[in-house]
Order: sequence, then C-alpha cells, then structure tokens
Amino acid sequence: MASIRLAQVNKIYRSRGHAVHAVKDLDLTVEDGEFVAILGPSGCGKTSTLRMIVGLEEITSGDIFFDDRRVNDLDPQARNVAMAFETYALYPSFTIEENLSFPLEVRGVPAAERRKKVHDLAALLRIEDILGQKPAALSGGQQQRVSLGRALIRDPAVFILDEVMSHIDAHLKLQMLFELKRIHQELGKTMIYVTHDQVEALALADRVAVMSHAALQQVGTRNELYHEPVNVFVADFIGEPPTNFFPAELDAGDDQPFLRAKNAALTFAVPVERARRLAAGGRRDYVVGLRPQNLHLDGAESGAAPAGGMLTAEVAINEYVGERTILTLVADGHRFRAQAHAETSFGRGERVCLRYASSDVMVFDAETEALIA
Repeated sequence: MASIRLAQVNKIYRSRGHAVHAVKDLDLTVEDGEFVAILGPSGCGKTSTLRMIVGLEEITSGDIFFDDRRVNDLDPQARNVAMAFETYALYPSFTIEENLSFPLEVRGVPAAERRKKVHDLAALLRIEDILGQKPAALSGGQQQRVSLGRALIRDPAVFILDEVMSHIDAHLKLQMLFELKRIHQELGKTMIYVTHDQVEALALADRVAVMSHAALQQVGTRNELYHEPVNVFVADFIGEPPTNFFPAELDAGDDQPFLRAKNAALTFAVPVERARRLAAGGRRDYVVGLRPQNLHLDGAESGAAPAGGMLTAEVAINEYVGERTILTLVADGHRFRAQAHAETSFGRGERVCLRYASSDVMVFDAETEALIA
C-alpha cells in the first residue's frame, strides 16, 4: 500500500492557442489505507487530477509522491496503480473467470496461482456463481463487480475508481456502495474515488476533497463539510436539498446585532458572541445560509424550542419524496426550502411558521463567499 501526496500540482491544457487551467495549485494528501473521494461538478478538475496520479496525464508543474518517492516521471505501470472506470471494459468473448485471470496471465503468473487468486477474489466480491458466464449475461451490478475485480486482482498499491456508479440504477447503487465500503474495509487498500455525486462520496469516503473551478475548496469528513463549510460553494454542494441563501446586511438592533435579508422583513438571529464579532468586523454585506433540514415547522416536533428565531412564509410547493416532504416557501420575495416529516401536507398559499436554532445560521462574506461565522 502507499500514501499519496500532491504538492502544488497544476495542469494546463493548450487548445487552439488558448491555455485552460484544469487544476490549480493542488495540495492533497491521501494516507496509507485511506479512502478519499474527490467530489465536484463536471469540469472542476477531478478527472484531470486522477489521471495525473495514475500517470496518464503529464503534470504541468508540481510534484506527486507515493510514500516519499517522487513519481512525476514514472509511467503508469511503474506506479502500481489500478483503475476501474464507469464503463466496465470487459472482454465480451471471455468468461468472467477469464476476464479476471487475464491481467495475471499477461504478467506470467502460473495457471494454478491464477485460479486460486481468481476464486479468492470472487469470494470477496460474491461472484463465485457467475465465473463461467460471459459479460452479456450479467446485470449491470455484476459487471461492475467484475470490473472492480479485474483491477483488484493486480494487488495494486493504490486503487482508483472513476465514476464507477454512473451506469447503475439507484436501488442497485445503494447495494454497490455497501459492497465497496466492505471491500475497502477488508482489504485496507489506499483508494481514491472520483465522483460528482455527493451521496456516493459521503457514504464511502473517510474524507472528501471538494473541487470547483479547478481548485480544491475543502477537504474534510462528512460532518466537517456539512457543519463547517469553508465557503458558499461547499455549503451549497454538500447536503440535499441544497442550502438556502439570503443576501443580508447587519442591523444593529436594540439589544444586539442581527442580520436582515435585503429588501425584506426577514431577520436572522445569530449567537451573541458571533453577532458581536460580525459587528466588530466592519462589514456591511453578508450572505446567510440556512439548511432546509434546520428549518422546523413550529410545533411539529417535541421538546424545547432552540434559542433562535422564527420565519413566516407561504407554501408554494409541497413535494412528497418518500421518507420526507420538501416544502418550497416564499417570504418577502425570497424563495427557500424546508424539510418536514413525510406525512406533512400543505396546500399552495397556506402560511406556515418555521423555527431555527441561531447556531445553525451560517454567515458568509458577500464579496469573497468565505464563511466568517
């Protein structure tokens, strides 16, 4: 196994005389045996990062280390990295056993040893019963397991997965996420998982590296990204439904400062110490972030109300999504969402009151979009 360290890595593509900066000054460390997901929207630089780690793309500047060994000039074979892709890339005329055995055969591994390795791996992947079949006879989930197996059988130091769940339906994806997590725990391999799907990243990874516009935004655990996002992008990208944002300004108030949504009567309470820091900071314009999960219908839950505030709004959409209901609400021209119990039902135009804890209010700088309180 190996740890991976990227130090000030850049990737610049040249196209028709123009430079495209695909990855900017990337610093990232993946510890030995760790499962890290690189998460971000299409075009953010995550796949270019993956390809540079593997050695399929030349690094424009910076360094990549496997343990303490600089690998910039090593070809992919010398790096001992295995990859699995969103396309299964199985040989259609080979049986599953032959597909799994082929990488070992190319390396000259004796037949008896190949058979043992294939059957041991098939047991780990729970595909022993399909070894004699060909890919066309398999389901998408079975083909994905075989694709993973063909990469794993090489016993790589680093295992990289590139959007491997993209072609799997939602129900099967949940099963595959569980299986992949189990496989990582049993093997203890260093794994890097590239995806645009936050559910996959948060379910699988020990830590998640969030990228946007070619730059790393934040690296952290699920709780760190959710509760302490460093900027508006991370707060918006992590969490479903997405965070509600309100342009706001600081109001001195009678007793303590609070934030007021621009051109509206909506006000947001923040803890006293945070309010004082905001007032002392000298800024005027902010962005308030409040997650739908932290807006509660007044009286809908038992227990004492948290120290915070209230919002009154009109229901625009009542969306039932199985285990929960998502309310789209309008107040003073601002549209936002709240999450409620599945049995909640409101008609369009009904008015509701929502409460929130002041500690759940996130405050961002309007200019830099960085979290400040």
